[in-house]
Amino acid sequence: MSAVAADQRTKATLHVSGLDKAVTRELLHAAFIPFGDIVEVTLPRDEQSDQPHRGFAYIEYESPLDAAEAIDNMNDSELFSKTLRVTQAKANRDTNPNEGLGSTKALWEQEGWLKEHAVDEEDIRAVQAVNGGGIDPMEGVEREVGPARPPGA
Repeated sequence: MSAVAADQRTKATLHVSGLDKAVTRELLHAAFIPFGDIVEVTLPRDEQSDQPHRGFAYIEYESPLDAAEAIDNMNDSELFSKTLRVTQAKANRDTNPNEGLGSTKALWEQEGWLKEHAVDEEDIRAVQAVNGGGIDPMEGVEREVGPARPPGA
């Protein structure tokens, strides 16, 4: 899937929260179908409890314009006496959770960063030739330090 197609799909997907436990996929489909053709309704199950779902759903429309229409009409509406919060879904971090900001890996350990900032042997030899055979990591950061001051002076 191209980056443009993935972006369009994200823009056409809604996050619906504040759902009562009695809400089903079929009920959500019926409530949101007036705003456009729906591709999929996802109601994540709650595996840790006996609840039928986790209180939120994702609704993907064919068109981002239909999704925007649904947000305008359904946000802050009530369903089973509970107020719905309908927003555009955020991009899925599961595509690669170890890359980019917010990942659990240090930046310099990420493949993308390594590819962009990798130094090959030829570059190392060129720097060594300019520096007379060695690389001084402190070059340019040394400063002259004056006499130490006694505490409280």
